[in-house]
Amino acid sequence: MPVIQPELTEKIAAELEGKTILITGGTGSFGKNFVRFVLTHFNPAKIIIYSRDELKQFEMQDQFAQFKNKLRFFIGDVRDKDRLYLGMRGVDIVIHAAALKQVPAAEYNPMECIKTNVLGAENVIENVLLRSTVKKVVALSTDKAANPINLYGATKLCSDKLFTAANNLAGRQDQRFSVVRYGNVAGSRGSVVPFFKHLIADGAKELPITSKEMTRFWITLDEGVFFVLSSLVRMHGGETFVPKIPSIRITDLATALAPDLPQKIIGIRPGEKIHEIMCPRDDFMHTIEFDNFFIIKPSISFNAVDYDYAQTCIAEHGRPVPEGFEYNSKDNPHFLTIEEIRQLHQTLGQH
Repeated sequence: MPVIQPELTEKIAAELEGKTILITGGTGSFGKNFVRFVLTHFNPAKIIIYSRDELKQFEMQDQFAQFKNKLRFFIGDVRDKDRLYLGMRGVDIVIHAAALKQVPAAEYNPMECIKTNVLGAENVIENVLLRSTVKKVVALSTDKAANPINLYGATKLCSDKLFTAANNLAGRQDQRFSVVRYGNVAGSRGSVVPFFKHLIADGAKELPITSKEMTRFWITLDEGVFFVLSSLVRMHGGETFVPKIPSIRITDLATALAPDLPQKIIGIRPGEKIHEIMCPRDDFMHTIEFDNFFIIKPSISFNAVDYDYAQTCIAEHGRPVPEGFEYNSKDNPHFLTIEEIRQLHQTLGQH
């Protein structure tokens, strides 16, 4: 998937022009890249970073000092509905990125994951519907929400369903909610790449591999940000957007980063899958394929509106997928080679 698609840039620019954007969990990897990308290429009125860690906000203010006139920082937790309401005053667009994302941590601390990922999503929705000026919400999801086997994935599936159903609550109000689902983000904080790099830098004699068979979807931060922005202009409300992105084999990733190091199989972690899914087979009747992405239609009917999800709001036309279709990391027609992974890693290291 191209990072920047020129045919969409003008539409995104018009969508963001003069708007106030709030991003929850904005000090994370996605939030930082979102700020850099949007304020470099577009002209919103301002971006509000809503997050709970004052140190990360302080560091981000310093990192993005050149954008200080358009960047605001608001300390708060998505678990706190009233504080979130204060942050949303005068906001036009919300990007909901706040989440507890570590799979093993969620298995051991389930209620903490539920409080942030499910109840936090509910707080965003209620504030948008009842007490704010927000017109569009895009919630970030994960491939782990498709046929989930771990608590993190289950909470994100629940969150996705909440955002979908919120369109029914909005009715004919001019407020819409959609979801963006994609896979592992190359080089993001907490991903396997920084982990491997840390081990290599510390002189590790081998790299730990959970399974020789393991595959993952792979997307860069810039691609993820642009796909979220493109979904803002495509969205009717209620749909889940899924990009067409390559897969990687974990063994190929380890070889690309450290070709001379042996690999040791250590077994999968609690709640981990061998392969990931983004469009489940059980959803094939709701899935529409476009040139560079899929849309999964909501399984519920909305009372006040009836959208044609086979055509986006910018007149892109899709087609139903065949019966039994599934988009998974194992059978993905596009796998990155070891050399492509190495080149991608070198490119990311230059930013």
